[in-house]
Amino acid sequence: MEEIIVNFTPTGMIPTKEMTPHVPLHPDEVIEDVLRCSELGVSMVHLHARNEKGEPTWKPEVYREIITGIRKENKDLILCVSCSGRTVQDLEKRSAVLNLEGQAKPDMASLTLSSLNFNKVASINSPKVIKSLVGAMQERGIKPELEAFDLGMINYAKYLRKKGLIEPPFYFNLILGNIACAQANLLSMGLMKREVPDDSVISYGGVGDFQRLVNSLAVVTGKGVRVGLEDNIWYDKDRTKLATNYDLLKRVKKIAEIHEKRFISASKLRDRLGLKKPEEGYGKANPGD
Repeated sequence: MEEIIVNFTPTGMIPTKEMTPHVPLHPDEVIEDVLRCSELGVSMVHLHARNEKGEPTWKPEVYREIITGIRKENKDLILCVSCSGRTVQDLEKRSAVLNLEGQAKPDMASLTLSSLNFNKVASINSPKVIKSLVGAMQERGIKPELEAFDLGMINYAKYLRKKGLIEPPFYFNLILGNIACAQANLLSMGLMKREVPDDSVISYGGVGDFQRLVNSLAVVTGKGVRVGLEDNIWYDKDRTKLATNYDLLKRVKKIAEIHEKRFISASKLRDRLGLKKPEEGYGKANPGD
């Protein structure tokens, strides 16, 4: 049976408790939600941290609490941390989470491959910052989670490869439906897939109302699925029911079963991505490569 990746995005930077009571913000909430959802077969988790006010934070001690809390109960899950430039542009702050070690060391860290506009704010990612972030990841043995919102970002990943800053196997999140980027349709998905290097692992994500459509198309095409309240807080297109993360993942699992596919285990995905086994530590299996 064909196996697909599930990249779970429980929190993000936008949802608040006022928008939905279901979004996990406090470290204890994130840990509990991740562990519950992992029972459905999640392979990897894309983590964002919030401070005591529920606002996005870059501080590594918050990430440490979340990561160690998850690994206390589930050591296999692949954990990826955010180095986003949406609310923080300072390189030192964005890269601080990469200094975590031991049981708190992330396996992966997000690397958005260019600047882009969201509905109300911009995510600023200059070439200098991107190269500095990926250099820090390389030095610390953390695999980049390559985030591409359009074709140009994929081309920039090829440039980074040419410069020897990233190496295969590559992991890409191809994110569609954002207002200023590639739209959520088969043509955009196909064009982006065509441009991704052959030695890549892909997950598709859909923003807002497009999450279910992109999740479904990802399953049908046998690619990975990025899913969670980070990208969409509603269960239905008419926005009459707020989703839980468990709801969203359970629906993807049902779609996969209809198409006779199953979720790949975290341990298998670790091997596929060249990541260490938990008993060896965390991060890349060959950090010097």
